[in-house]
Amino acid sequence: MKKRPDSPHATGLRPLLAFKRAQVPWPILLRNTAAVVLPLAWGIGSGRMLLGIAVSIGALVTMYSDQPGPYRERLTQLLAVAAGGGLATFLGLTLNHHLPALLLAALVVGFFGALLVTFGDAIARVGMTAMILLVVATALPAPTLASAVHLTVAVTAGGLLLTLFSIAAWPLQRHGPERAALASVYRELAAMARRTGAEASDALELTEGMTQLQHTVLGPHRARGAVMDYFSVMLELAERIRLELIALGTQGAGAPPCPLVPQEAATVLDAIATVILTANDAQQSMHAALQALLDAERRYGGQQPTPASAAWRHVQALSGQLAAAVRNASRAAAYGAQRAVREDGQLPRALRPQSSLALLAASLTPGSASFRHAIRTAVCFAAALWLSRLLPLQHGYWMPMTVAIVLRADYAATLSYGLLRMAGTVLGLLLTTALVLVLPASAWVHLAVLAVLCAGFRYLGDVNYGAAVACLTGTVVLLLAFVGERPEPTVIARLVDTVLGCTLALTVYALWPTWEKVRARPMLAQLLQAYAAYLLSITTGDAPQRQEMRQAARVARINAEASVQRLFAEPATPAALAELAQSLLTNGNRLARVLMTLEALIEQHGRLGDDAAARSLLLQAADALQDTATALRAGRAPEQLPSIRALQRHLAGALERGHPGTAAELGELCDRLVDTIDTLAHIIARATALSARAA
Repeated sequence: MKKRPDSPHATGLRPLLAFKRAQVPWPILLRNTAAVVLPLAWGIGSGRMLLGIAVSIGALVTMYSDQPGPYRERLTQLLAVAAGGGLATFLGLTLNHHLPALLLAALVVGFFGALLVTFGDAIARVGMTAMILLVVATALPAPTLASAVHLTVAVTAGGLLLTLFSIAAWPLQRHGPERAALASVYRELAAMARRTGAEASDALELTEGMTQLQHTVLGPHRARGAVMDYFSVMLELAERIRLELIALGTQGAGAPPCPLVPQEAATVLDAIATVILTANDAQQSMHAALQALLDAERRYGGQQPTPASAAWRHVQALSGQLAAAVRNASRAAAYGAQRAVREDGQLPRALRPQSSLALLAASLTPGSASFRHAIRTAVCFAAALWLSRLLPLQHGYWMPMTVAIVLRADYAATLSYGLLRMAGTVLGLLLTTALVLVLPASAWVHLAVLAVLCAGFRYLGDVNYGAAVACLTGTVVLLLAFVGERPEPTVIARLVDTVLGCTLALTVYALWPTWEKVRARPMLAQLLQAYAAYLLSITTGDAPQRQEMRQAARVARINAEASVQRLFAEPATPAALAELAQSLLTNGNRLARVLMTLEALIEQHGRLGDDAAARSLLLQAADALQDTATALRAGRAPEQLPSIRALQRHLAGALERGHPGTAAELGELCDRLVDTIDTLAHIIARATALSARAA
């Protein structure tokens, strides 16, 4: 995890200058730009410029919902954005001259649009699009109901056009996104293998990638067909390979060094990823890499003082799993076999989506962060719309539009988006005004410049939001220039509207904030509870149960890390809380490595439930971890924990009798497990005592 900055304000200001690596594939960039530019070209050629602009606006606001992923999921999200945007456009057009009704519509759209954050950022874009189009529609001329319907259809058609471009390759490349996600994870596993031992502390970095692959291959929007079975097999093998790599990287100091086998394994993993993406082109290289690995395994085995050493067992298990991955890689490739190897994988219960109505119902309480965000957004959005009509503002719709874009569910995002929105708008207005003054007064020249700015907006969205806003501002200004609105006289007006919108959003958030400092403890407690359930499944569960609990722990860890990062970005975060969060995450990662190494050991030798001593220790350790999580959630010190250290000290003899081949490794793992749980309990007890003294 990244180091906490010295000042929370530095965290909020850093996005102004931070540039991340671009993540937009060029096909997405080209098709998004085409969906915006082609309707304008049609409008210029046919003389129906207003309809062309309406279609382009529909495509422009739908653009960011076109994300890599399964085609079914992409289609669902894009259709939802197009439908929501069309409805909001119709409301804005028909209620434009009835301010009370328009404000009521703004409250409703703002509330339910912001409430969609409950389902994640991808679905939240539906609500943001609806809010933006509601206010943009008030600036479009629609004197009659028929013209309002025509413009609504045009805006919706823009979203549908972008949707068509997004899924056009579906019949030709049915499982392209799935293969890309699978190959990406195998390449990350290769990088992980090369770091094994030297950088074992980084062994958990695949968490998010594996979770995304799980969602892509087994999620509710997964594709259907026999080849999906092979993706499921490759996913499970990736999980097991990762466990063995972690086990190899966390061997004790006395374990024989094993530098060669992980390097050879990395070569095999890279070859597997290449085969998945390129079908039969790399088959020979993949099999050659596997043979080199097996040769390295034999050489390493000859160096072992005893064939039962822990590292040797993990090397053998890793080689077997890589051989299985090689056998299945060609079947998961673009032209792999269409024969199924088992029934479609089922998503673990921990990751199955709940009913949408159940999630919304659970969010409709004052204690829900999503509910508070929805109330805050609805009031601020409607107030901005009312002020834009009350004040003598040109292009007043920029003010509520800015509120819809800037106001987020957490402080750090709201502050950074607000600052970047203002900076980007200034830069975009100045840049576009200068371009319009310098360039020839030709619609086709302006269209070419708009295409460049639109592509820049899409490309820079993940790189730097301020730079992306500058391109977006220029795109919007040129769109309006096509209907005769010159940009030079309205630069100051647009800038004032943007600053007012940002100021209103930041003020409303400051008056009724949602602080992460209130949510951090429950999120960390949920992480420890997930680890306790994972440990219990390792002790008494079968392979499917262990997989399910491992996935649940992975999701809990992603959520906890995101919560702590937001906590560090907030102003006036108590130093004691920040230290507690950082310590719990660090030691939680230690615990996760122990648990996954323990699972890898059990994968080879079966359940430990038949050994009374080992079973008793692990069960009591799970109980102790659960009580530690409960104490953290309640803000108290953990109660008297079971004497797991005493159990661990008396375990060596019992392990030697029950597990003679794994006694040393299992004994070391239990020692590390007990030490980590004791450390977590001590951290929470210390923080509780410090808090009590401060109070």
